[in-house]
Amino acid sequence: MRPVGTALFSDDLWSTLEAAETRCDAQVARNEPECIRLRRHLHSHPEPSGEERETSQFIMNCLGEAGLQPRLGGTGVGVIVDQTIGNPRPDSPLIAIRGDIDALRIPDAKHVEYKSKYPNLSHACGHDAHVTILLGAALSVAGMNGEAALEDVHGLRLRYLFQPAEETSEGAAWLVEQGVLEGVDGILGLHVDPERQAGTVGIRYGVLTAFCDDVEIEIEGRGGHAARPHHTVDPIATAAHLLNSLYGLLPRSIDSRNPSVLTFGRIHGGSAPNVVSERVSLAGTLRTTDAHSRETLMERVRSICAGIEHNTGATLIVNFTKPLPAVDNHPRVAAALEAASRRVLGPENVGLIDRPSMGGEDFAIYLKHVPGALLRLGCCGPSGDSPFLHSPKFDIDERVLALGSRILLRAAWLLSLKSPE
Repeated sequence: MRPVGTALFSDDLWSTLEAAETRCDAQVARNEPECIRLRRHLHSHPEPSGEERETSQFIMNCLGEAGLQPRLGGTGVGVIVDQTIGNPRPDSPLIAIRGDIDALRIPDAKHVEYKSKYPNLSHACGHDAHVTILLGAALSVAGMNGEAALEDVHGLRLRYLFQPAEETSEGAAWLVEQGVLEGVDGILGLHVDPERQAGTVGIRYGVLTAFCDDVEIEIEGRGGHAARPHHTVDPIATAAHLLNSLYGLLPRSIDSRNPSVLTFGRIHGGSAPNVVSERVSLAGTLRTTDAHSRETLMERVRSICAGIEHNTGATLIVNFTKPLPAVDNHPRVAAALEAASRRVLGPENVGLIDRPSMGGEDFAIYLKHVPGALLRLGCCGPSGDSPFLHSPKFDIDERVLALGSRILLRAAWLLSLKSPE
């Protein structure tokens, strides 16, 4: 749904920002070779969630060399830095821009000079690009501030959040607990998208990503000899019955027009082929796009487990853990990202996303506190053949680094003129 679109931001507002745009683009272009170098360093030195110490120090050094005063996150990872441009009013809106910094525990299978130097670690989700886009924005603003006169540039207050541990959905909560949103009026973010061509973006108004809940089910039976199953309560047979029931019945428990998915990715049980085990554990994820469907399906899982328990004699213990809300893009902030993208890329290269993703994003944690929106930034190269996110061969078209910086800075300027409500 597109309730307001770019009508919120008239041509008159762009005339106010014309000088800022010109100077910003010149600085971004000047910094582009350096940003590509920074991104390649980050790509070859990935660190997993919660362990991004070298990455955080690298970011600290880059910002410090630009004359900024960054501070390290309270857990020893993550970086926060404030920046102003021109002479903003003391009550001017403070706009945060978030980029995640962690890598994945999967190998890098590419044959490039900037391939990961660490086995079974890679930036296969594009977070190195997100870091670089924020660094590119900060370095460009620092360059603008170093120019002789900025009287014609609209003042802007920014806070950059280089967030750890997105892949484990922990980092946003860590930063919020450290008070990084104090005084913030709105927050912007983006994620590279290999399903979109570089030079294009996708915008969605409303729910962009799914509610995510981990599902853990313990099945306790009675073990025994495989030749005498009548003496046992077989938890493996119970697990098979349970999976068939869940996969078959859950889709018929809610309105079929509301996307949802339950997937079990781990089953563990048993120790020998001729022994009926005592217990089996299952771990999976439930993903929904609205709160009502989420509650309905969680209750349905419990109900089905109770029925299986009654029919088999096994004991089933169900837990839903690590709840993550959906990213629900705020209309005004989404409109600012759309308007900025149209300005940078041209209207023909800005598309509306018609359906939410079933993926999860802890950017949603920030949106519980301040208005914000997340953009999909195309990163597929000219060939049109790009490995998907979380692929060992994932890479980006590096032209998107400068485009991302330009879009985020323009959107922040727009929100400083017309603050989200």
